[in-house]
Amino acid sequence: MNVSQTTRLISELSRTELACWCESQGEAKFRADQIWHWIFGKRVADFDAMHDLPVRFRTVLKENFDLLRAKLVKHQIARDRTEKLLLELTDGSHVECVLMRELKRRTVCVSTQVGCAMGCIFCASGLMGLKRNLSTGEILEQILWLDRLLGDDERMTNVVVMGIGEPLANLKALLPALEALQAEAGPGLSARRVTISTVGLPDKIRELALLGKPYNLAVSLHAPNDRLRNELVPVNVRIGIQAILEAADEYFQRTGRRVTYEYVLLANVNDEPQHARQLASLLKRRNAHVNLIPMNGVEELSLKGSAAARTRGFVELLESAGISTTVRKQKGADIDAACGQLRLQQQKSQTVPLR
Repeated sequence: MNVSQTTRLISELSRTELACWCESQGEAKFRADQIWHWIFGKRVADFDAMHDLPVRFRTVLKENFDLLRAKLVKHQIARDRTEKLLLELTDGSHVECVLMRELKRRTVCVSTQVGCAMGCIFCASGLMGLKRNLSTGEILEQILWLDRLLGDDERMTNVVVMGIGEPLANLKALLPALEALQAEAGPGLSARRVTISTVGLPDKIRELALLGKPYNLAVSLHAPNDRLRNELVPVNVRIGIQAILEAADEYFQRTGRRVTYEYVLLANVNDEPQHARQLASLLKRRNAHVNLIPMNGVEELSLKGSAAARTRGFVELLESAGISTTVRKQKGADIDAACGQLRLQQQKSQTVPLR
């Protein structure tokens, strides 16, 4: 799609900003709510479909804004109806987003950065480092693409910010996107339906807590001690588990939302009984939940996921210590469902060397 340099993604504007813009064009402020309803409620793909807007105003919208700007590069559909998109942004960068279907839920998973600087050694997202943050509009555009995959009888019920990138490193763009999702004129999604996953940036966790919004916080812990976590999550060298736990405790105190600790099980690395006991010791006095994650295989990595028997043993040790524990369901197992895999394949096909 050829994009004029004078146009903007309409999703870059907040509802208030859009209302002011409408007024500047000689239209009533309520036009903003009409536009948002068409975008988020009716799922239209262009401004001409907004038939309750004056024809002249629709022309002005087309002259100033783009509704969707990214290019669809790849669309994968799994047997369990999980759908994954690889989108190309206007600067040639690529991001991934996923739609996951369950019996009563329709969950969308979005990215917040192009690449990732956290360096987790089991994740494809950061193999080529961090390129840049996404804008608010680029985050919301992923949701618009995924929302348009749903049938007329389906509605988005949950949003998880667990795609490529570290969400808390891009709060400036993420928070307005989440506000747009909660607006009545938009999807009207409750903050309790939003989960933000982080590697654990204490200052940013506290910043999020100060908002007082009941977002679900998921901390990607992956190790029960600093020595091992420094190897698996290199950024931990500058942080430390204790600082993360203290910030997470403050998040719980301010929001009342129980914190989830995510833990990717890696065979013979962090899945031994001693690791389960250490993890239980860390969390036993906290209102915490552990979500054990089977590792998705990544061709470029030698690490493997834990065997089913080892996973069951890990669960039993945690639960016997009183720690609420679940094992995440694998969605889209027959496609490249792990974060960063499609983007990595695309970059390799373009012969971009790994850094």
